[in-house]
Amino acid sequence: MAAINGSEVTPAAFQRACAELARATWRAEVRIEDMPAPQRIAPHAVAISADVVRPDAPGGEEADIANGRLILLHDPAGNGAWDGTFRLVTFARAEIDAEMVADPMINPVGWSWLTEPLESRDVRFTNPSGTVTSVSSQSFGQLGDEESRAEMEIRASWTPLLDDGAGLAPHLAAWQDLLCTMAGLPPLPEGVVMITDRRRGAR
Repeated sequence: MAAINGSEVTPAAFQRACAELARATWRAEVRIEDMPAPQRIAPHAVAISADVVRPDAPGGEEADIANGRLILLHDPAGNGAWDGTFRLVTFARAEIDAEMVADPMINPVGWSWLTEPLESRDVRFTNPSGTVTSVSSQSFGQLGDEESRAEMEIRASWTPLLDDGAGLAPHLAAWQDLLCTMAGLPPLPEGVVMITDRRRGAR
């Protein structure tokens, strides 16, 4: 079970959602770990982090090519800003080609990397919101020999329309699609299943 913050009496709907998170399947390149959930945003919360790695990196060492975190919030009384009792919140980051930062369409494209998987997987959700930030950095002086770098960060949230806590799996799959797209990994071929051991590398 991922790290949970909440009251001693956990609502059944939240328990169902946490159980679905614990059973989630992930690609071999996606390494999931539990992390502390925020305590003051909602009465109940659970959180995970992810590193996307490239196992065939030069030298045989795994290299992180994207990372992110996902938080599931639950307020049994409902939240007017969410328009529901659950809310998913994510942060995702990856390096991108420096030339891409100059493209005025890069941020809308980055946002589509989240919304398109949600739509293509027929995920039931509402009230999406977020920001996409693309920045580049160039070193000077004694650091002038270092290569220029560019990064994209996506901060987003949406309200999953769950059936009494059930139905989280397609949201998790869409979030994985976002991370892998940011990392530049191709989608899984049709009929190929994901690795089922979520606990690999977990604390």
